Amino acid sequence: MRLIQFSVFILLLLGSSLALAQSPDEQLKKLGLELPEVGVPIANYVKWRQVDNILYLSGTGPDVFGKVGADLTVEEGYQAARETGLEVIAMLKAATGDLSKVKQFVKVLGMVNSDPKFDKQPAVINGFSDLMVEVFGEKGKHARSAVSVAALPNNMAVEIEVIVELEK
Repeated sequence: MRLIQFSVFILLLLGSSLALAQSPDEQLKKLGLELPEVGVPIANYVKWRQVDNILYLSGTGPDVFGKVGADLTVEEGYQAARETGLEVIAMLKAATGDLSKVKQFVKVLGMVNSDPKFDKQPAVINGFSDLMVEVFGEKGKHARSAVSVAALPNNMAVEIEVIVELEK
C-alpha cells in the first residue's frame, strides 16, 4: 500500500512540475520581453547555418556603442549583452520557426569591446547568459568564453556568437 501511495505522490509531483514548465515563448511573454526584427547581415555572410541538428549563429551585437571600462560601465555592458541575447533569440526563432526546437545551448563566444585595463568581461557577458537561463531554463546553460577585444564592428559594445543543438 505504501508503495502505491509513494508512486501516486511521485506521479503527481512530476505532473505538477511538467505543468509549470513553460515554453520559451511563454517565458518571454511572462518576462515582458519582445523580440526585435532580425536584420540583414552587414557584410558577405549569413546570419546562421545549420548542419544536421547543430545551428551556428553568426556574431551579433546591440545598438549600444563604445568601450566597456571607458565609455560604458559594467552594468551598461551587462545590459548590452542582454539586449544582444534578445537578438540571438530572434535569430533562433527565425531559423527554427519554433523556440521549443532548441534542445540545448552548446557554446557561446562573448566578445567585449574593452578598455585595455578592463578585466570584467565575464560580468558583462553574464547579461546574455542570465537571459538564456531565464528564457530557456536548463537548456539555456552553456559552455562559454568571454574575451576582450580591441575593437568591434561599428564600435559595438559586445558581440556574441552561439552554437545550439536542435531537437531531431
